[in-house]
Amino acid sequence: MKKRIGLLYGGKSAEHEVSLSTACAVTGALNFEEYEIYPIYITPDGEWRRGERLEKPANSIEELQFGDDAIILENNITAFLIDKSGAAVQFDVIFPLLHGTNGEDGTVQGLLEVLNLPYVGNGVLASSAGMDKVIMKQLFEIAGLPQVPYTYFIRSEWKKEQDAILTRCEQKLSWPMFVKPANLGSSVGISKASNREELIQAIEVALQFDRKIVVEQGIVAREIELAVLGNDFPEVSVPGEIKPMTAFYDYDSKYKDGSTALIIPAELPTEVVTSLKEYAKSAFKILDGSGLVRADFFVTADHAIYINEVNTMPGFTPVSMYPLLWQHTNVSYPELINRLIALALERFEEKQQLHYKKD
Repeated sequence: MKKRIGLLYGGKSAEHEVSLSTACAVTGALNFEEYEIYPIYITPDGEWRRGERLEKPANSIEELQFGDDAIILENNITAFLIDKSGAAVQFDVIFPLLHGTNGEDGTVQGLLEVLNLPYVGNGVLASSAGMDKVIMKQLFEIAGLPQVPYTYFIRSEWKKEQDAILTRCEQKLSWPMFVKPANLGSSVGISKASNREELIQAIEVALQFDRKIVVEQGIVAREIELAVLGNDFPEVSVPGEIKPMTAFYDYDSKYKDGSTALIIPAELPTEVVTSLKEYAKSAFKILDGSGLVRADFFVTADHAIYINEVNTMPGFTPVSMYPLLWQHTNVSYPELINRLIALALERFEEKQQLHYKKD
C-alpha cells in the first residue's frame, strides 16, 4: 500500500515564496511509486486549497498554486480531510513545508495535533520556541550554550521609551549591531546598524514584520551551519560554511541573487567540529525537537563558538543548506525525505501510547 502524503505549503507569511520553492523541490524527491501525494496550498491571504493528487513532480511553483477548480476550504480548514465526493481522506502523514509565521511557529502543528494526524517535523513547543528568537535565546541560556550579547523589546515599549532603548543598546552592545524581528526567518527584516541613525532605521524596518525586536552584538566570525536529524537520539551532519558576498547573509543572497558560497564540509579543527555537534544536539534537545533542525553558529578566528539560532523548518530548495549538508554526510535527498516521514510516524506512534483519561 502506498502511503498517502499531504504536502502543506504556501502560507500567510513573508516566506510564502520560499515555501513554494521548497514544496516544488520536495515533489521532485518523493518516490511516486511509494507515495500518493496530495498538494494542500495555503494562499497568502490564508485560504486553504487542496489540489488533485499529483501524478508527477511539479515543474514550477505555478503548478502548485491552484485556482478556483481546487477544493477551496474557506473557513472550514479541516475540509482538506474531505474529498469532493464527501468521503473522508485518510492521510498517513502531513508534510508541512511552511516557513515563518502561521506555519513554522507551532500554529499549524497545534491544528494537526488536535486532528491527531501524523506530521513531519517539530511539535508545538519546539516550533513556537524555535520561531521566537527571544524565547529561543533564553532556552539556550538554560542549556549553557554560548551566545553573543543581545537585548530585546516590543513595539509599545519602542513608542514610549525610544531614547531609553537606544541608550540600553549602546550601553550593552557595541557597533555594529544586527536588528531582527523576533518571529521570522529567512533573514526577512534583518538589518545591520553601524550608528544610532542606522539603528533607528533598522528597528523601524523590523517592526514592519513583528511586534518584538531583537538587537544583537555584531562580531567578526565565520557562519557555520549543521543539520540535525532524528527524534530522541538525533544525528548531526558535517558542518557547512556560509560565505556571503554581501554585508551579511540576507534574504536576497539566500534565495535570489546567488551571491553566497556554501563550503561543505567547512574547514575546521576536529575539536571545534566535535563541540559544534554537541552544541547542535543540546539545542535540539532543549527545544524537545523532533524530525529536523538546522543549527547556526558563529566561529571566530580563535575558534570561540557562539550559537546564533536554530531553524525548525529549514528550506529544501536546491540552494538550501540543510539537504546539502546531509548529501555530504552520505544521506541522499530522497533518503532524507523518507527518513523524515519515518520519524514522523515514529513520533506519532509514541504519542498514541499516552493515556488521556484516568482508569
